Amino acid sequence: MPSRLAVLASGRGSNLQAIIDHFDSLARERVAKVVLVASNRADSPALIRAATASIDIANFNAADDGSELLSLLQTFRIDLVVLAGYLKRIQHKVIREYAGRIINIHPALLPAFGGEGMYGARVHEAVIASGAEESGVTVHLVDDEYDRGPIVAQWRVAVDRADTAESLAARVVNVEHAVYPRAVEMVAVLQQLESKRTD
Repeated sequence: MPSRLAVLASGRGSNLQAIIDHFDSLARERVAKVVLVASNRADSPALIRAATASIDIANFNAADDGSELLSLLQTFRIDLVVLAGYLKRIQHKVIREYAGRIINIHPALLPAFGGEGMYGARVHEAVIASGAEESGVTVHLVDDEYDRGPIVAQWRVAVDRADTAESLAARVVNVEHAVYPRAVEMVAVLQQLESKRTD
């Protein structure tokens, strides 16, 4: 049975779309399926993407202690939580319940250019300002510290001397769309194998 995925998103949802498309392309062979897309913003375009794909949607209060999100995840019997442009901190209560089962993607090669407030254009601006010759993407598990959980996968992207934050971001996001769905698939497979081993 495919793992049940919840995708949390705050923005446009382009990584969400890549994940939906990837698992749909696997058809009967897919090891995971997006069954819920939830956002802290009721007007998030990601919710429209999900509804268009006939996926259940919800919005929740991200300012509480995590009880509302945790209840939502439990109601939908979620196996893995995938962050796709979700810009709020995951509360400790949720991390404790889903330890090792919350996945995030960061638009740089962690541990460099990570931490609180480092997202979107800020990351790419910092990479360029540092003079780094390469950036990339990092998929990691989420723990209580920003961008410090165990790394699942990384992919490097060269930084051109003429790059702006916008041009670098465009190349990095293309890599995100290729890497993230496959990393989520890998984590789902490993989780299923571990579950069978402990049964």
